[in-house]
Amino acid sequence: MAWDFNTEPEFQEKLDWIRSFVKDEVEPLDLAFSGAHLVYDKKHPVHAEVLRPLQEKVKAQDLWACHLDTELGGKGFGQVKLALMNEILGRSAWAPSAFGCQAPDSGNAEILAHYGTPEQKDRYLSPLLEGQICSCYSMTEPQAGSDPQQFRCRAERDGDSWVIQGEKWFSSNLRFAEFAIVMVVTNPEVPIYQGASMLLVPMDTPGIRFIRHTGLGSEAEGSGSHAYVHYDGVRVPAENMLGGEGQAFKIAQTRLGGGRLHHAMRTVGSMQRCFDMLCERVLSRTTQGEQLAKKQMVQEAIADSWIELLQFRLQVLHAAWTVDQVGGHAARAQIAGVKVATPTAYRNAVMRAMHLHGALGLSNEMPFMGMLQASVAMGIADGPTEVHKITVARQALKDYEPSSGLWPSEHLPERSAAARARFAHLLEHTVGNH
Repeated sequence: MAWDFNTEPEFQEKLDWIRSFVKDEVEPLDLAFSGAHLVYDKKHPVHAEVLRPLQEKVKAQDLWACHLDTELGGKGFGQVKLALMNEILGRSAWAPSAFGCQAPDSGNAEILAHYGTPEQKDRYLSPLLEGQICSCYSMTEPQAGSDPQQFRCRAERDGDSWVIQGEKWFSSNLRFAEFAIVMVVTNPEVPIYQGASMLLVPMDTPGIRFIRHTGLGSEAEGSGSHAYVHYDGVRVPAENMLGGEGQAFKIAQTRLGGGRLHHAMRTVGSMQRCFDMLCERVLSRTTQGEQLAKKQMVQEAIADSWIELLQFRLQVLHAAWTVDQVGGHAARAQIAGVKVATPTAYRNAVMRAMHLHGALGLSNEMPFMGMLQASVAMGIADGPTEVHKITVARQALKDYEPSSGLWPSEHLPERSAAARARFAHLLEHTVGNH
């Protein structure tokens, strides 16, 4: 029986190196270049002058793009190893780029690797894997929300081309991308899950019109990187269809499942960072003549955060282990369960740490407000929490059947009667002795 919480010494050495490297060399980028969009703006000089040398150090440690299979130049690491890595990378917005696993490029690279033509792989996949360009996954529509049955963005076949007409919303980092993978309706006569397809759209294609760029939270109007875009008669070659007509959701689920799990892995790192800040704070402050850490209600907050961090970390590692054992499709309930738990666990960790920093915690001199916003986003990104709860419930119910009779299977009168009948000879002996 294998049941182990140990990490192999060789891999632990790698994790120790990653932890020191991220803290000493990557996290300073978050402080000097705080705009999240700069991670994707490959033309900014920070990429050539600072990030590229860091990426070379990662490659020298044989830790570049570890999420990829070996045929794509990755290490073929299982999800458990990726979880242990990503909980460190989750401490920095720049760390995934430094290690070649930045979303959405990581998922888009996998799609291109499986379904792209040799020419497309040469033009886009190689530079994408090397971190030289970024890409966009253009799926959401303004009227549809979380319901893909409301998608309207169409693509119609015209000779040797597909022509795209329609709008997409929250197409993140499209303004910096070399290409987008766009989900379109190619057959409106069948259910969306059989009628949607994916098209590779180079960003220099005529007809791509930005309506506006949307930011998050307090970002200034027009300064965000989440595009509201109109594909106005955008024409792409027929070979730009990825995976075949009607295959969009099959491809999307393969792509998004791993992405959801990786988001959770990095959230573990963010929660650990909150816990670190919380503990440092309560050991550093005195109020009413006593160290904060000695206040019983503060100790309750410390205990709650420690317990929830451990619970969430183990849930993520268990989901990762399940994927390694049976594959992502069979681990749908575990992945969905992690997705449901992520925003609440993260938000609780942020709120406790922020509260114990007082006014400073609310200020722009600490990172908590941005982390709080990120925790809320986790409940919406890659599908809202409610959708994933439905997945968990449906998967859980597959292990059960309705009761065969009028009463529940745990109905005590029927169970007691059956038990008394089974042990009748002993019960009669007991009664006789009394």
